[in-house]
Amino acid sequence: MATQAQTSPRAHSIFKKMNEITFEETISHQCGVTMNDSVEARAIAELMATKPGVTVTYQPALIRIDGEGTLTFKMDEISEMLGKEMTVETFEVNTSTHYGRMVKVDDNTITLFGNMDDVFAYIE
Repeated sequence: MATQAQTSPRAHSIFKKMNEITFEETISHQCGVTMNDSVEARAIAELMATKPGVTVTYQPALIRIDGEGTLTFKMDEISEMLGKEMTVETFEVNTSTHYGRMVKVDDNTITLFGNMDDVFAYIE
């Protein structure tokens, strides 16, 4: 009888060969930002961690904020948490990178969308 140590490593691999992957398996509706660790980033992360469906991950020099579907960042909420004004422009400078589609909804709101179809309402 074979023990687990004797079985093929491929049998337990989480990775698939390219010809085994279907397009539907590659679609994600997640979106998020990564920020260098700073006072501003910590305030944004602390606020966003209170929102449903948001995951905040602290790493040694980075803070990552991830969400499913949409992530909405309100500058007035961030300003209150931070104790000084946060503008959409300053927010964008603080985000090292993002994934998803970022839309400046108005002077107070940036929303990231994980689904491209949801962005169409903001495209002129």
